[in-house]
Amino acid sequence: MPEKNKYRHTVLASYGGYITQAIVNNFAPLLFLIFQDTFSIPIQQITLLVTINFLVQLAVDLASAGFVDRIGYRRCLVAAHIFACAGLAGLSVLPFVLPPFPGLMICVILYAVGGGLTEVLISPLVEACPSDNKAGSMGLLHSFYCWGSVVTVLISTLFLFAFGKGSWRVLALAWAVFPALVAVYFTRVPIPEMNSGGGKGMSVRELFSNRIFWLMAVLILCAGGSELAMSQWASAFAESALGVEKTVGDLMGPCFFAVLMGTSRVFYAAISARIDLLRYMIFCGVVCIGSYMLAAFSSIPILSLIGCGICGFSVGAMWPGTYSTAAAALPGGGTAMFALLALAGDAGCSAGPTLVGMTSGALGGELNRGLPFAAVFPAVLIIAAVITMRITGGNSRKRE
Repeated sequence: MPEKNKYRHTVLASYGGYITQAIVNNFAPLLFLIFQDTFSIPIQQITLLVTINFLVQLAVDLASAGFVDRIGYRRCLVAAHIFACAGLAGLSVLPFVLPPFPGLMICVILYAVGGGLTEVLISPLVEACPSDNKAGSMGLLHSFYCWGSVVTVLISTLFLFAFGKGSWRVLALAWAVFPALVAVYFTRVPIPEMNSGGGKGMSVRELFSNRIFWLMAVLILCAGGSELAMSQWASAFAESALGVEKTVGDLMGPCFFAVLMGTSRVFYAAISARIDLLRYMIFCGVVCIGSYMLAAFSSIPILSLIGCGICGFSVGAMWPGTYSTAAAALPGGGTAMFALLALAGDAGCSAGPTLVGMTSGALGGELNRGLPFAAVFPAVLIIAAVITMRITGGNSRKRE
């Protein structure tokens, strides 16, 4: 049996891990208005739930560089999905047995720990699995986050529409089953040697003294900013551009964005063996800038929505492409590298929508005035990619 076939179930379990990550990040926000109505929680506290989720995932990203290798990948992978399961299931229980807001916050912390661990662990796991096209494998892996996001929004929206908003507790328990199954799956699959560079991998100090690492950090920060600056405002953009109500806006905005981002990652997986990755990322950065301009300045509503979709397609290769480039350029980077890149990426995911929101608010509260400022992220990504090409001699990705 070829060695790559030995790890087929490891890769399949990893796909399940990214679907879990999509459920964790997309399910609870669909219930925020329900939480307000059911528990009389003010919008400021609802916003705090989002902040806590982000901060916990950042903390896990940072801390995991120090403990994952000591504890072991399998234990951490199983634990990540148990935390996600507990957080999702707890949504239907803890707010009713504890004061509602503390109960919800405990749930958010639990699934945020699971989400943060999953983000750090899954990409290096798939990178370590033998493959004829590692860049393609990484792109396909990350596409499952997109498909998981679409399925989570669609199923949850349709379920609540069919059975009423009061059915959300059953829905939370149903979603909790998936990470539980993935946790069991990870107890059975083989785990490959995780450091292709040999030894214990680069230390944090060694990474911080390496200019290629800092370029990778800038790339993934800009990838996160480019993606989330649009995706977090996609629903509001669909509502304002097309004049539809929120449920339809959720489907036409975030789902349209996620479908095209997932399609982009599948396309990238198919062509990655035949292209120079950094050149492709530069092309995507140019398209991304154009998509923001189209969405912001078009006077035709449907073209604004198309701009939102093009943005989803353009950002698809940025995040997995950075992981693949980093793994090729720093083969001894190990867990610490992936953890720190996840930290930088999450920082970008926060910075992008924050920049759009703050500039829109400062310019009269109109979203189309703030969106153009998000083009700074793909612009900086282009610059960082060009510098990386010059340092590496332009051969960004030609390895099996």
